[in-house]
Amino acid sequence: MTFILDGVTTPEERLLSGLNPQQREAVLYRGEALLIVAGAGSGKTSVLTRRIAGLLQAREAWPSQILAITFTNKAANEMRERVEAIVGREAADGMWISTFHSACVRILRREAETIGYTKTFTIYDSADSRALIKRILKETDADTMGFTPGSVAARISKLKNELADVDSFARQANFNDPKEALFVEIFRRYSSELERAKAFDFDDLIAQTVYLFRAFPKVAALYQRRFRHVLVDEYQDTNHAQYSLIRELTRPVEAHVAAELEAEQGYSSSQRAADGAIPAASLTVVGDSDQSIYAFRGADIRNIVEFERDFPGAKVILLEQNYRSTQNILDAANAVISNNFDRKDKKLFTTVGGGDKIVGYTGYSGHDEAQFVADEITALHDRGVDYRDIAVFYRTNSQTRALEEIFIRSAIPYRVLGGTKFYERAEIKDAMAYLITVANPDDPMALRRIMNVPKRGIGPATEAALQLHADTRGITLREAMREADQLGLGPKVTGALRELATLLDEEMERAPRTPVPDTLKALLERSGYLEALRNSRDPQDEARAENVEELVAVTREFQRSTPDGTLLDFLTEVSLVAAADELDDSSGTVSLMTLHTAKGLEFDAVFITGVEEDLLPHRMSASEPGGPSEERRLFYVGITRARKKLYLSLAMTRAQFGDVTVAMPSRYLQEIPAELIEWKQSPGMANSRGGSQPRALNARRERGFNLRDSLPPAPSKPRVKTEWTNQVTGKMRDNGDLTLAAGDRIRHTDFGEGRVTSVSGQGAKSIAEVQFDQVGRKRLLIKIAPIEKL
Repeated sequence: MTFILDGVTTPEERLLSGLNPQQREAVLYRGEALLIVAGAGSGKTSVLTRRIAGLLQAREAWPSQILAITFTNKAANEMRERVEAIVGREAADGMWISTFHSACVRILRREAETIGYTKTFTIYDSADSRALIKRILKETDADTMGFTPGSVAARISKLKNELADVDSFARQANFNDPKEALFVEIFRRYSSELERAKAFDFDDLIAQTVYLFRAFPKVAALYQRRFRHVLVDEYQDTNHAQYSLIRELTRPVEAHVAAELEAEQGYSSSQRAADGAIPAASLTVVGDSDQSIYAFRGADIRNIVEFERDFPGAKVILLEQNYRSTQNILDAANAVISNNFDRKDKKLFTTVGGGDKIVGYTGYSGHDEAQFVADEITALHDRGVDYRDIAVFYRTNSQTRALEEIFIRSAIPYRVLGGTKFYERAEIKDAMAYLITVANPDDPMALRRIMNVPKRGIGPATEAALQLHADTRGITLREAMREADQLGLGPKVTGALRELATLLDEEMERAPRTPVPDTLKALLERSGYLEALRNSRDPQDEARAENVEELVAVTREFQRSTPDGTLLDFLTEVSLVAAADELDDSSGTVSLMTLHTAKGLEFDAVFITGVEEDLLPHRMSASEPGGPSEERRLFYVGITRARKKLYLSLAMTRAQFGDVTVAMPSRYLQEIPAELIEWKQSPGMANSRGGSQPRALNARRERGFNLRDSLPPAPSKPRVKTEWTNQVTGKMRDNGDLTLAAGDRIRHTDFGEGRVTSVSGQGAKSIAEVQFDQVGRKRLLIKIAPIEKL
């Protein structure tokens, strides 16, 4: 067989060229089970692909005997391309290189009739599953007992990933609990509907394949005999169903089953051992327990930690040389993760040198922290770092709001990965729609959005009847709601419409003399919107509730900075933020994402924000077994995404859940050696000393936690800039039709005088680049920046 690498026929040494000793050992090892503990940035994909090529080169397998499993289609495609570059397209096409789900679909398509399905079975995606569950909830009246499609779908998914079907779950369910009994009925009807439709949902693909193998040993033997080498990437992320699938594929074929297969198929296997059995396939898994961060998805870290117990005699090879980060970054990562127990001890190292110190920043508030991040990004970009090579990480999506607002003001192009921008999230749009209906009762779009949010039994037919009545009478939709008793809609719907209309009317009357935060809180509480999110069993609704409470914090900040500001002023401010959110740059955009989304990525410069207690580690982790350790692994993953520059930031006060609270530096910060970090603080904080650690962190080291120590003195001048409001009147700033051109001199409220060097964009999105005499270059949104033309 010919192997191609860069167009050249290659011997074994060419296959191994460029690999370090541990990587070479992993490529060449031959045995029943191999665990490659691959540290972050240690070149695991290269090792895995070359191991596959080595098996072919040594004539130890045909391409069709290799099964390589990854978690994402992107990873599978990358692996296939790398293998193809070494062994050629024909050999690569003969292998199974796919995700867990894709491999199971191929098996089920072939074997579906064995378990009573047709080969043309349908696969329900998450939207299909929720739609089916929604119908079942209505038919059983379960939606009136607090069940939601999201919460039910999440629980069924969890059960299926644990290989529990409805019958096994029912055997241990508590039928004395009415809600538990009803859930069993919902689960049973859901399973029956899928079976009747000859359909599988996404979780069934793995669970049903495991069932197939366990119920029909000869079918399992076909695949156990076929795949002589099974390789699994990101093994630390496997859940119970995925683990069970791997176990089934790598079991030896018992002698009597092998004999039956040979008799049926009329052949004699050369694979038979002395006792007549077919030995187990060799298994290679690659992973890192230090990067196991998906317990909330069902990932079980025990799968990798206990690998040697599950596969006695397994070889373990550590890949500790990192090809991504500087040594200072790796030293910080090593120091943090060493505080976790029950892990393979390893220390990442690199030959590229120490690199820059980590930069730590202590801000007074979340906006202060965001301004620091924006200033540093601007400085990095000025030094030639592309925006696309910079990322900002955070623990929860609700933290993006301050970052997005400051980035817009600073004209920094960005994108939010793995989530929706703050003001585009459905729950924020819902809450804003309530405010809009109070500020402008003639707006039908906002009213339609919240008419049945939360659920009030008002559907499309009711909305159509209202609209017809409004059109006939020549009145607004809001006015038509007040006359709902004339439409013959039934007492329940009529009452819901009139109740909502009364709520909006009363809050509209109070709004002119009520602070904006109080108006928003009244709407959220009286409508039941926030209560519905808090009481939901959908795990995603907890995050949605946090986002809505973050909007309450936004209104509080607005009212503090603009005491006389009205509801309309607030809505205008938010609309300006949203309108300016289309900035772009030829060199790309800064990436904003959660730490969970960051796994598998890398950037030249990384900012990890909100390194505080209750954020990182998250407050919910304390009540979960192994929670703080997983949060530490999450921090470790974030640190090891950085190639050259790493920033760790925190705020001493943070607006959360509608209130400003004192924040405490994360316990993980004290685990990083002090000499690795250069600390900075907000210019407005007293006793700021470059290079010193936060006072609260020092207090932690000396005396442990003390909230009083963590609160800095009030800043003499807030760090947050005043581009959005006029400092004297507190009203929204609007420079009208002000135009600037290169060469113009301007004066900025905070930055002083400077000269315009260039102008880009049009209308309200015009951006001026200004070289200030004292503070250097800045980019300003002309329409709202506190500037005057000289």
